[in-house]
Amino acid sequence: MINVGIVGATGYAGEELIDILLRHPDVRITDVSAKIDQPKNISEIFPRLKGRIGLVCAEPDLRQIIDKCDLVFLALPHTVSMEIAPVLLTAGKRVIDFSADYRLADTAVYTEFYKTKHKDKANIQKAVYGLPELYRQKIRSAQLIANPGCYPTAAILALAPLTALNLVDTDSIVIDAKSGVTGAGKKVAEALLFSEINEDFKAYKVDTHQHAPEINQELSKLAGKKLKTTFVPHLLPMNRGILETIYVNRSRKPQAASRKLTDLYRKFYKKEPFVRIREEGDFPRIKDVAGTNFCDIGIKDSGENVIIISVIDNLLKGASGQAVQNMNIMYKFPEHTALA
Repeated sequence: MINVGIVGATGYAGEELIDILLRHPDVRITDVSAKIDQPKNISEIFPRLKGRIGLVCAEPDLRQIIDKCDLVFLALPHTVSMEIAPVLLTAGKRVIDFSADYRLADTAVYTEFYKTKHKDKANIQKAVYGLPELYRQKIRSAQLIANPGCYPTAAILALAPLTALNLVDTDSIVIDAKSGVTGAGKKVAEALLFSEINEDFKAYKVDTHQHAPEINQELSKLAGKKLKTTFVPHLLPMNRGILETIYVNRSRKPQAASRKLTDLYRKFYKKEPFVRIREEGDFPRIKDVAGTNFCDIGIKDSGENVIIISVIDNLLKGASGQAVQNMNIMYKFPEHTALA
C-alpha cells in the first residue's frame, strides 16, 4: 500500500484522479490540497465523492505532504509545479507532474512558449517523459515523471510507428486536432463561457500552441532527426475528448511503399494494454474512448498519402488515467489496475 497526495485536487484532472485512486486496491489518498479560499471537505467540492473520501482540502502544506505521502501528483497549472517539485524531490518523494514544467528538455523553448524562465533546470534532466508506450523501462525507476500533454499523447501515439521506422516524409506532417473544453482546465475566461462555446467551433493558437514543441521533441527522437509538424488545435463545444486527424506523406524510400500499415501498427503496439488499432478504413470517434484510458487509432492508407485518426479522453489517457498508468508501472502494480 502506498500513500499518495494530490496537489491541485480541485481541478478537472484532480477530480478524475481522486475517482480513479479511490478504486485502486494498493493506494491510500492521504492528502489533498489546492489553491482554495478556505479549507473544505473534498466531498463538498465534488458531491459525487460523498461517502467515499472524507479528507479536507486546504492550501498545500509541503511539510505535511512530505510527512504523509510516498508519491505526490501535481495537478497544477504550468509554471507552478517547478516551485513545488524540487522540495518534494529533495525529500525523497516520487512525483508525477501534470504540467509542462518538466516535459521540454530545452529551457529556451519552454521560456518561448510559457513566457517565463524555468526555475528548476537541475531536475529537467532527471524527469522521464511519461508516455508508457515509449518509455516504460525508464518510468519504472523514475523519481520524477513529466506526464504528457493531452494533444501530444494522441499525436505521438498516432505517429510513433511511422516516424520510428522512417516510413513517412517528416516534413509533411499536419495535425488537425479538436478538444473538448475541459482541456483548457478549470478557469474563468470569457472565451470558455458556455455562451461563447455553445453552437460554435473554432481554431485557436494556430501553429503557435504550447503543445507543438512537445510533439516535435518526441517525434524528433523517434525519427532520429529534428522535425517540425504543422499543428492546429480546435475547440469543440463539448466537455471532454480529443480527436486528431493527421495527414502525412509516405517516404519515397522503396521499403516504405510495401508496408501494410494496419499490420505494422498492430505489431508496434501488440503489448500495449491501452492502444487499440482499428481495421483498415474503420475510424474511431470520441464516444468510443470517453471515460476510458484507451487511445483508439484508425488508418486510411491511400498509397502516397496516409490519414490517421487518433482519439482519447483528454482527462484520462490525456491526464489522470495516464498518470495512474505511470504510477502502476513505477510501483510494479498491474498496469491496468483501477483503469479497466
